[in-house]
Amino acid sequence: MHLKGKTAIVTGAGRGIGRDVALLLAREGATVLVNDPGVGRSGEATGERPADDVVAEIRASGGKAMANYDSVGDHQKAGQMVRKLVEDTGKIDILVNVAGMLRERMIWNMSEEDFDAVINVHLKGHWSMSHHAIKYMRQAGYGRIVNFSSDAFKGSVGQCNYSAAKAGIIGLTRSIAKETSKFGITCNAICPMADTRMVMNDAVIANRKRKLEAGLMTKAEYDRASEPRGPEHIAPMVAFLTTDQADTINGQVFHVEKGRISTYFYGEDMKAIVNDGTLFTIDRLTQLIPGTLMSGIVPVVPPVRMQDAVKSTDAKKAG
Repeated sequence: MHLKGKTAIVTGAGRGIGRDVALLLAREGATVLVNDPGVGRSGEATGERPADDVVAEIRASGGKAMANYDSVGDHQKAGQMVRKLVEDTGKIDILVNVAGMLRERMIWNMSEEDFDAVINVHLKGHWSMSHHAIKYMRQAGYGRIVNFSSDAFKGSVGQCNYSAAKAGIIGLTRSIAKETSKFGITCNAICPMADTRMVMNDAVIANRKRKLEAGLMTKAEYDRASEPRGPEHIAPMVAFLTTDQADTINGQVFHVEKGRISTYFYGEDMKAIVNDGTLFTIDRLTQLIPGTLMSGIVPVVPPVRMQDAVKSTDAKKAG
């Protein structure tokens, strides 16, 4: 019982990764507030109450839990959620921010509402929950916060809102770690890879098959991507980061999937060009950069020459 006597909030805990995290924290002895508004994948209302099912499962196993149905995107409701746990248990030791949603569109088709909704739940939701929880954690001189980013922080086609939010969560995590470490609080982030409704649907599976048939994915890559990867493989690393034994791990970003946990080399200089302080000219940069800063760098996307881009645009207009 590594978390005996601890209290925790897990957002988005009615399904998927959040559910497995809540169940494991409870098995390890924590009292868990299970938050989930019961909305659909895109944030649409459903009338479902999956948080109740998780609470019932925890209680049936002898654990302690209560349900909450508010959206983390509502700053006031987030504060009330934290305050309720403190009123009921006397403290908040652990906050795990999992709640999320998706509104996928290419940037030219994405509405402002689609962008704002995803940023509000993911990035602002992480900030709001942390903002309120840290006020109590500072007074107690103790706290564990685990945020959920995604490999989409590297950029993801059709998900510029989600990618922006997940990159922002990494910056938020590192900032919280630096601001609160002197109060005995740690804050780390997870980039998970697991089969949940957020990432697995008919369109994803069909697209994977198309890539295989078109030769854009090898059979080995296809088989690896198709191998079941349950969310239960994410929960142990999250739980570990909430223990007293993880007190020296702070501001870190971990990729976690079935059978593999890795860290990222994030935000540090890789290469540099320097001079005596004189102004770099465009001509000089044209000479230097390809063979220095960009030497050996894998491009985010294959290079597209201007004339090729023009031809592609013209062809689409003609079609």
